Amino acid sequence: MKMLSRIQRIIRLIAILTASAVLVACSVGSNTSLYVPDLLDRPQEFNGKDITVSGAYLDRNGRQVLALGISTLDNGLDAQPLGETIWLEGFPREATTELHRPGDAVYGFVRVQGRFETGGPFGVDNAYRHRIIVASAEPIERVRRQEYRIENRPLGEGKVSLFDLVADPARYNGQTVTTQGYYFWNSLIYVLAEGVSTEEDGSSPQPIGNTIWMEGFPPSVSGELNVGPNNSFVWGRVEVTGLFQGGGNFGKDGAYPAQLLLDPNNPASARPLDPKK
Repeated sequence: MKMLSRIQRIIRLIAILTASAVLVACSVGSNTSLYVPDLLDRPQEFNGKDITVSGAYLDRNGRQVLALGISTLDNGLDAQPLGETIWLEGFPREATTELHRPGDAVYGFVRVQGRFETGGPFGVDNAYRHRIIVASAEPIERVRRQEYRIENRPLGEGKVSLFDLVADPARYNGQTVTTQGYYFWNSLIYVLAEGVSTEEDGSSPQPIGNTIWMEGFPPSVSGELNVGPNNSFVWGRVEVTGLFQGGGNFGKDGAYPAQLLLDPNNPASARPLDPKK
């Protein structure tokens, strides 16, 4: 089932890129606008020339490349380029602000202008046969995101706000606390966050703002929140009760200074506060 979802994702992305390339070619009139396969099929023809090309941009693990398309898991993670890639040098950061940002990469369809070179080796580990020295770039697709956040306000007697826990973790260390926030899970990250940001269609959710690592969220409650395709992510506004620990290095890569431990066998330790989006 997951493999089918990945294939559907690939087909959708190729369709977007093909349609975008046609639009770009029409808009530039007599100026030649290329598509990634043009460069890969006839690299010597364009070697050393200034070109305009449309393709799928991917920035992951310190590598910026241009490809035919991108495949991802259902949650937007593990982005992989399709086919042979072209190394990009000097790609402008401002051109990436409205692309997909699932958490482990940045990707999306772009139009690039620059000097194409072939023959390599180029890039990290000298692993690329082709490169573009980028003069300018712009996104073809522009991803809009929606944010959901909790308010910084008192929660009532016997409860502690997420903002207070983050501001003074030593004060609450070792205590059982009840607090509110946005639970986020994507198989890599389990946190209680100040908010969650999603793309307009609800895909690629990401925690935003203050975050606390959280473990033991009851699986029976997850189904009452927003659940991604093939259970690829879960998120929603919740009230939780658990053991708070501060002053350490918790969670993935030890990157979180505090964590909250819930009882996964006690559904009462977590309560949804919103209907599904």
